[in-house]
Amino acid sequence: MPVIAGSFDPAAVEWRRVTDPACTTFRVDFEYSLLGYDLPGGRLDMLLRYGRHGHCRPHRHVASTVTLVLEGEQFLTEMHPDGTTRSIHRRMGDYALAPRDALPHDEHGGEHGGTILLSMTAPDGILFEYFDENFANGWTLSITDYVESWTKGIPYGTAPRGPGLAMARA
Repeated sequence: MPVIAGSFDPAAVEWRRVTDPACTTFRVDFEYSLLGYDLPGGRLDMLLRYGRHGHCRPHRHVASTVTLVLEGEQFLTEMHPDGTTRSIHRRMGDYALAPRDALPHDEHGGEHGGTILLSMTAPDGILFEYFDENFANGWTLSITDYVESWTKGIPYGTAPRGPGLAMARA
């Protein structure tokens, strides 16, 4: 099981920044760090960090996911099949466990940002389904895709024929 970072200290890991200027509804702007993974076991651990007003691309977790808020806050807006939404607010120290096939959601940090630990288990290897800003035109991302993109230093989560993400090492 490869370990990329031996610490979840936000000051001690390598961060990579992701933005998407094509998204105009909100500002896709966050950083992530790969901590470790187990391809045969279907597990990936990572950190996600939002600055002030930075959002993740709309997505849903296909994998079972543990979330732990390490710093700041995390806000989610879940999209339900009937068109209603549910808001979730997590503060530093909050823990959550989501089953496989979670609802699509928008996710961002609080007024002073936020840093979260995500530990995901995906027996079939699929971590996320990403969407465009209208929560349509989905595409999936696997643990293998994620690890390969990290190794190559290229953006993860880009649509095969859709808008791309910009990424830089932080």
